[in-house]
Amino acid sequence: MSQRQDWRLFLPEPLRTLPADLAVVVAGVALTLVATLTPGLEGTPLRVVVGLPFVLFIPGYALIAALFPERGPPIDAPEDHDRMGGIDGIERVALSFGTSIAVVPLLGLVLNFTPWGIRLVPILVAVSGFTLVATTFAAVRRSALPEEERLVVPYKRWFAAARDELFNPASGTDAMLNVVLVVSVVLATASVGYAVAVPKDGESFTELYLLTEDGNDELTADNYPEELVRGEPASLVLGVGNQEHRTVNYTVVAVLQRVEVSNNSTTVLESERLRTFTPRLEHNETWHEPHEVRPTMTGERLRLTYLLYEGAPPASPTVDNAYREVHLWVTVREA
Repeated sequence: MSQRQDWRLFLPEPLRTLPADLAVVVAGVALTLVATLTPGLEGTPLRVVVGLPFVLFIPGYALIAALFPERGPPIDAPEDHDRMGGIDGIERVALSFGTSIAVVPLLGLVLNFTPWGIRLVPILVAVSGFTLVATTFAAVRRSALPEEERLVVPYKRWFAAARDELFNPASGTDAMLNVVLVVSVVLATASVGYAVAVPKDGESFTELYLLTEDGNDELTADNYPEELVRGEPASLVLGVGNQEHRTVNYTVVAVLQRVEVSNNSTTVLESERLRTFTPRLEHNETWHEPHEVRPTMTGERLRLTYLLYEGAPPASPTVDNAYREVHLWVTVREA
């Protein structure tokens, strides 16, 4: 018994008998999860390299494999061939791309109406779950067919033909064309790799804003509290949007300040630190967090300020050293 066979005996029977193309699908899902969720890999080109097939091809291939488990008709088959229910390789690949482009946005639309929303982890779980379920159905349906009718991807024949064509050309012209083909593939791969590794980012910025809830539990940029009572809560919703083209660990410091404005200069006379937030956001991710303000300082025209920093804040957070800031003018009275 060969070493490979001994190793396969440790796997469960469903994995040992899984067709090679479906095993590649499962491996692609696993590799994407590892590259996406492993700390330190989220900003590397590997995430893009494995993520594109995961979104654009793998889910559709699994679904098409479940819908069409039989092998396609031979190239020279007549129109009334008894296996015309199958599809050939070109159709299978084209439908895999088209189906993926249709299925993934639908999964995102469904997630948008769930408590999890359209975020990285829920999207990974939804697409991975759909792909693995479709792969299971594909394996079951394919195993139910007679062996001569099952889809078989001829990897060995393709590799043998490619090797013979590259290393044993029939003529000098074929050898020259092979060299041109190899050089073209290398240049194309290098160009795509450079574009992935050194992407041209657009404008980088972070959004910081305050919202309130209306009577229908909807968020709105209106009806901000102007008068507060000492020790009693007032509700606001803090929002941060990451458009920095990278993952950022933010810190937001909420402070209530008594200030003096004179000659276009603002001086902080007294400051009360209310709360600190530490969201971690992926690129293009938005974070909303309710904040109940309970002031203990009283006075007219106090400045309720939210200071945003990338990473840890300085020992003395101020408007001048913050990356972003947003504030409200409020009056706090005794109860």
